Amino acid sequence: MELKNILIIKPSSLGDIVLALPALSALRRNFPEAKISWLVRPEFAPLLENHPHLTEVILFDRKRLGKAWFHPGAFCSLISLIRRLRRREFDAVFDFQGLLRTAALAWLSGCKNRFGMANAREFARLFYTHKVHQDEDCVHLVDYYLKIVRAAGAADLSPAPSTGSGQALSGAERVEFVLPQDAAVADSVGKLLTSHNIERDNYVVFVPGSTDPDKCWPVERFAGLADKIASQFHLSIVAAGSTSEADLIERLKSLAHVPVANFAGRTSLGQLIALLRAARLVVSNDTGPGHIAAALGTPLVLMYSWSNPARIAPYGRPECMVAREPYGRGLDIKSTDPRHNIRNITVDEVYQKACEQIRR
Repeated sequence: MELKNILIIKPSSLGDIVLALPALSALRRNFPEAKISWLVRPEFAPLLENHPHLTEVILFDRKRLGKAWFHPGAFCSLISLIRRLRRREFDAVFDFQGLLRTAALAWLSGCKNRFGMANAREFARLFYTHKVHQDEDCVHLVDYYLKIVRAAGAADLSPAPSTGSGQALSGAERVEFVLPQDAAVADSVGKLLTSHNIERDNYVVFVPGSTDPDKCWPVERFAGLADKIASQFHLSIVAAGSTSEADLIERLKSLAHVPVANFAGRTSLGQLIALLRAARLVVSNDTGPGHIAAALGTPLVLMYSWSNPARIAPYGRPECMVAREPYGRGLDIKSTDPRHNIRNITVDEVYQKACEQIRR
């Protein structure tokens, strides 16, 4: 199949978009002359803007379009989006979201070749012409997405030589993560660090929050970890997150016996990437910033609870993961086993892993 006009549908979330980036790069290597578009929610678009393997970013305002059935303006916006997709005359659509609304958009685009997951939720698979099954060889989502693009004829999945904009992680030669890199943005992060009396190359980033409370390691344990790392390695502690997580980080500050800089809501997505890229270590719950750090190759400790780590662990970097039975949960997306509760992860476990990562 020779593809000339391709659409990727993956509107959210931040971490899941990161895991789909290798599939984009694989498509670009196999179809170098093709136009490749990506449908994404506006808040995550900066992750894709000016991506060297992408032709166009198409915004999907879910909050507004979700009102289409009762709000005339939103309905007009939805019709406008559908018309825009149909005018593109895509010859392949890849729905990596696997939900009814995204599969329906793939179908409404008018494209005759629609690729998706055979196990997609909400009966989304009914809208696909090519349903790709997940098996034991592609438990990890990166591998699964690559299998889906392989079904469209992307045979060469090996990354091109690095251009400095991205990297192939050691131990995972088939995979390439390309993330934004901007000197001006990095400089703005450096100034932010300096304003908090933090050396630009001597800090740890904690990500103590998540949109899912069940994924959050207890904040008092982050505080205890901050004390141990700062004492042992003389590193400054920065806690990053969204504006809504500012109070959580203030609690972390109050519990720790060392200074903790509260960067909640202080960085754009591009600045967050630059902050994580230059960190000596990142310690994170299973959430978007942690997956960005994994893709960047930054020394990392990523903690998992109910979500199956085998599906979304740092690709090619199992030494970065802390979880119970990380490879014993099969293909399940989530567990209900009490043993997998993130509260079962101790400060000493995370500290030991942090020491190993820093010393690497």
